[in-house]
Amino acid sequence: MLLKFFKFKNTIISRYLLSNLFIFFIAITFIIGLIVFGNQFVLTVQESISFGIPIKELMPLIGFNMLRDIPIILILSLFLSIIITISQLYKNSEAVVMNSIGLGDREFMNLIKPIIFFTFIIIFYLTIFAVPWAKQQKSYTEDETVNASEFSFITEGKFESFKNGEIVFYASESKVSDIVGEQNMEEVFIYALDDESPVVVLASDAKKYTDAKNGSIYLRLENGTRYEGLPGDKNINILNFEKYDLEIVSGDIQKSIASFSEIEERNTIDLLREGGVNANAEIQWRISQPLSVLILSIFGVFLGKSSPRTGKGINLIFGIIIFMLYNNALLVAKSAIESGQLSPLIGMWGIHLLLLLILIIFYQFREGKVAYFVDKIAFFNIKEKSHV
Repeated sequence: MLLKFFKFKNTIISRYLLSNLFIFFIAITFIIGLIVFGNQFVLTVQESISFGIPIKELMPLIGFNMLRDIPIILILSLFLSIIITISQLYKNSEAVVMNSIGLGDREFMNLIKPIIFFTFIIIFYLTIFAVPWAKQQKSYTEDETVNASEFSFITEGKFESFKNGEIVFYASESKVSDIVGEQNMEEVFIYALDDESPVVVLASDAKKYTDAKNGSIYLRLENGTRYEGLPGDKNINILNFEKYDLEIVSGDIQKSIASFSEIEERNTIDLLREGGVNANAEIQWRISQPLSVLILSIFGVFLGKSSPRTGKGINLIFGIIIFMLYNNALLVAKSAIESGQLSPLIGMWGIHLLLLLILIIFYQFREGKVAYFVDKIAFFNIKEKSHV
């Protein structure tokens, strides 16, 4: 039975259908990949310019992001290519001839099985093994090049704004020490707001460091003066200090970000052993991506069926909407599992089952079986009684 399921029919029709599907699949993957990866490259170049980081040090991040996004790109590309391939058969009236000799939706699914299962295996490997590894390597690279704080790279002798303009920072000199997370600066100027009151801090020296206990990131200012208020105000406060610690990033925020990133970077086997809500949500997300290949492929065959008079691109629009709703529903379910609002037993499996139910109803409606069952229901089959 299993061998029969994977059996490939080497016929002229199967080769014709697979060749068209493969061409569309490669073309759509190239176009979507070019848009996504091109956008990532532009953002990386902007980050390199704004933070003064050499572009060659950020290039590995582009590669890891590409590997992370490949599964979603492949799923969408295969889904759209199936819709276009089947739709083209109906547009050219080729599917009409195939239907007349007994080749319907089921046969179309059987003919395109090789590409579907080949893509399924690739995405399964990527989501279970390659993507977690890429996220882990990306995290290591970011730790080496871009520190978690906005103040990781200060351009010497230049005023810079942080936190959407809430803080203006200036340092005449900036040096990164050998200790991880520390950065030494001289002749520091800081302008910030404290409860809508302007604060100006001048210090001869400053050091950025990370507290080992709570994980918060601080600026330790030395030998300086803190001015609170505007010049000319009666209630201006002036404070001279030898040491003054200014918190930049809260340790709670750092821990919350790290906890989610660590889960995404963990090996799938480790997540299965660990258990827990976050691990369960991540495992379901990884399994859902290859599973969605099979579900969306069936949907693509159904959406591809059209008449020559149907407007061009209508099926693709419906396909994109279905893909967006499906993918966003999985993301919402993942967040609900992580927050404890949704039971892991239901989780993302409920989304898959709902889409499968919609597929069954859609197929029965296409085959005219829904109307047959409706006619069998007494409530919908009220007939007028004749009187003698």
